[in-house]
Amino acid sequence: MELTRSALSSLLCVMSCAWLHSGLASRHKSPVLPIHSEREPLPSKGMSGCSFGGRFYSLEDTWHPDLGEPFGVMHCVQCYCETQRGRKSKVLGKVSCKNVKRDCPEPSCDDPVLLPGQCCKTCSKGEVDRKQAEAVFDGFEYFQEKEKEDDLHKSYNDRSYLSSEDISSGESRTDFVAVLTGVTGSWLPSSSGVARARFSLTRTSLTFSITYQRIGRPSRVAFLDSDGNTAFEYKTPKRDSDMICGVWKNLPQSHVRQLQAEQLRVTMTTATGRREQIEGKIIKHRALFAETFSSTLTSEKEHSGMGGIAMLTLSDTENNLHFILILQGLIQHRQRDSPLVPIRVRLQYSQHVLREIHANVTAYDPDFAEVLTDLNSRELFWLSRGQLVIAVETEGPDPRHISGFITGRKSCDTIQSVMSSGDALTPGKTGGVGSAFFHLHDNGTLDYQVQIAGLSSEVVGLTIELKPRRRSKRSVLYDLAPEFDRPSGRATGSWSRLEARHIHMLLQNELFINVATAHSQEGELRGQIRGLLYSGLEAPRHEIPIPLAGQFVAPPVLTSAGGHAWVSVDERCHLHYEIVVAGLNKADDLTVSAHLHGFAEIGELGESSTNHKRLLTGFYGSQAQGVLKDISVELLRHLDRGTAFIQVSTKVNTRGEIRGRVHVPNNCEFGTRGEVEVAEFDGLFVHDPEELKKDPHTCFFESQHHAHGSLWTPNYNNCFTCSCQKRTVICDPVICPVLTCSRTIQPEYKCCPVCLERKDPKNMKTPERLDEHPEGCYFEGDQKMHAPGSTWHPFVPPFGYIKCALCTCKGATGEVHCEKVTCPALTCSRPVRRSPSDCCKECPEEDKPLLVHADMMQADGTRHCKFGKNFYQNSDNWHPRVPLMGEMKCITCWCDHGVTKCQRKQCPVLTCSNITRREGMCCPECQGDKHTQTYTLLPHAP
Repeated sequence: MELTRSALSSLLCVMSCAWLHSGLASRHKSPVLPIHSEREPLPSKGMSGCSFGGRFYSLEDTWHPDLGEPFGVMHCVQCYCETQRGRKSKVLGKVSCKNVKRDCPEPSCDDPVLLPGQCCKTCSKGEVDRKQAEAVFDGFEYFQEKEKEDDLHKSYNDRSYLSSEDISSGESRTDFVAVLTGVTGSWLPSSSGVARARFSLTRTSLTFSITYQRIGRPSRVAFLDSDGNTAFEYKTPKRDSDMICGVWKNLPQSHVRQLQAEQLRVTMTTATGRREQIEGKIIKHRALFAETFSSTLTSEKEHSGMGGIAMLTLSDTENNLHFILILQGLIQHRQRDSPLVPIRVRLQYSQHVLREIHANVTAYDPDFAEVLTDLNSRELFWLSRGQLVIAVETEGPDPRHISGFITGRKSCDTIQSVMSSGDALTPGKTGGVGSAFFHLHDNGTLDYQVQIAGLSSEVVGLTIELKPRRRSKRSVLYDLAPEFDRPSGRATGSWSRLEARHIHMLLQNELFINVATAHSQEGELRGQIRGLLYSGLEAPRHEIPIPLAGQFVAPPVLTSAGGHAWVSVDERCHLHYEIVVAGLNKADDLTVSAHLHGFAEIGELGESSTNHKRLLTGFYGSQAQGVLKDISVELLRHLDRGTAFIQVSTKVNTRGEIRGRVHVPNNCEFGTRGEVEVAEFDGLFVHDPEELKKDPHTCFFESQHHAHGSLWTPNYNNCFTCSCQKRTVICDPVICPVLTCSRTIQPEYKCCPVCLERKDPKNMKTPERLDEHPEGCYFEGDQKMHAPGSTWHPFVPPFGYIKCALCTCKGATGEVHCEKVTCPALTCSRPVRRSPSDCCKECPEEDKPLLVHADMMQADGTRHCKFGKNFYQNSDNWHPRVPLMGEMKCITCWCDHGVTKCQRKQCPVLTCSNITRREGMCCPECQGDKHTQTYTLLPHAP
């Protein structure tokens, strides 16, 4: 049984609207301050795929539809974006969905269980799973070694060497490589250029770092699919560099599968001079994870079409140099008839042969691996200076030769470090931070820029070190203290004597930077020097980051965390950011959101009458990046003046864990360009109606166009707030806070009453308009001014009003303080929630209705509800029907004065470890305990 795209889309629209208007679970579970996930990237223009439930899916993608709370993910329904050909052979996407429950395999055990989040019953694994998990950890040499290090001091902090993110499956990354040469499918070469490309696949983004030789600056990089069609094209910026950095975002699943199957190719084309093109196949390779040195091999002959790369690494304990060669075009066509082709590999210095290896390679697999053992001190010195050459030559009457210098591995990644007191050898909470930025040259010189702030005492040591085997025996490699300027807190210089072993450890993330102070001689701050994967933002590759410290928060916070951030504003006035944090206390994250550290925001410094702040992103690891497009003019001005800040808040410190001052000069006095700007609060912008009509995200409501992200009060009732969210209008009834004063008054043009202060009666004739108050607070959520002392429930598009939070404007300072609503202690055994949007439960009373509407908009007369194709009268309740699944008996909907509200059965908390869900039952239960009594609380209509 299949459901067409249009039918299911309309169903999702109905249910999404019902949920958004009702203020259900996602609302009353919202935290004190809203934590938003990163914005979902829009599909590229012209990209083929399917739109479903407000999301975009690539061709051949499969998914389980998510109908939103309280329905959730339909695990027994699978949707598929199938490929179809339209007019003029245009590739289109069509959604088809089916019930997959009948495809469930028959369990082999007698008593299968249905696990939460699954459609099919499975056999309980129990002990098998535990043993498998133990075997996985036994395979990690790191965990075995830790138990052997009994001589380590108990207070020694080893978190910075291997954190939970390093072995987290959520941060999985796959590396690929390609060798690009002038051979383009023909035996006749078209170019003598050679390029080496390294790729990293994380989730649905593919970052690439490309270096090239013997070819002009390429104008474009193109990725070809298995059919030879262009899947993605990247236009290279004009720079005087032999490095190309880029990101292919939102890879369709079909292309991810082709990438994993090594079916994609990459080409580069020049535009100036003689048009040249080189290409190569993207492959996986086992040597990529350990590579620390590399070489691009080229030929001196013009238009030879030959090339190759060498990936090299040092042994961990001995001076052995392991290398793998990937060769292209070296084997001539007439040699392909021979099963083996003899080659000679040489290690050279200044034309002098140091080592030579003779070997045979096959014509169709010319890769070659070998180990050069026991490099002496001179060879290691030349290796560290980039002066060794690796050369490959075929043997015979017409030898072919390619060669290249060996240097440290090149990439677009940023070598950086965040130093925090939480990662010190003896962890502490000082609120200080250190930030370091490095650049490794081909000759082995390491440039560094270090800045330190917020320390408790004077800096007495700044060193680059190895991981100590014991806390009392630090292994110092290099002292940066002579370059440290105490007044500025910075150290800038170069380390010109890196040994080959040091370069190897640097690129393997095995070095640390330590800051010692007068109060902490062994180190107050410490951080691991590690590569930060290129994200598309150029600032981390060229600019020193902004330090983020607890001492910069107002008031200062003594925290173990530290961080730094890169921020830039492009020509369209879009703000790009990348933030890295370290030293956060993992023990505080053992909650439902185990990996959620907090959220980041940007705002203005100082005690001004308005407080312009914008949420950037939520933290689900140690770093975050993104783009903020719709920025207010005021915030752009503060960025230009240097009076803005970036702040990271956590569940422990909701008003700020670490903060840093941001100065980004810009010429954006007229706001964001190329995007619709929301600036209703000060009337700076008047949107051009004709421009709004062209914007695909514009909403049309009450005969007017509204920009995406804009808020307004509808004409039909001023007790609603409407917002435009990508062509969808969401209107929420205003929720008035409970007032504790004895006398209230209803201001004109306002929906909620306010407390009436005891003043001279002459001053109370005309209620004061709140938006005309000379002082007050600007709240970004509802984009309105609030009078000093006023309270309100925050409005957070697209979630609506958050009843679990209450915001207050703190007098003339202009600060907005939002706090979680404290629920009273209850004495009854079965508390109920009167309305799904309520924050607190109450004890039920027989003599008064379950739902109270004093804080909601009252319409003129009773209004009915429309759900799907059916109409319901006020107070009606029903179980909704979902195509393919039938009646949802675990969900009850009811009509509340024209607004449809739905809620899932409330299930009791189970304390057993073996939880299952029986077919036909709404709530999970303890497996094997037939006497367990459960009860559920159903919402009822008034």
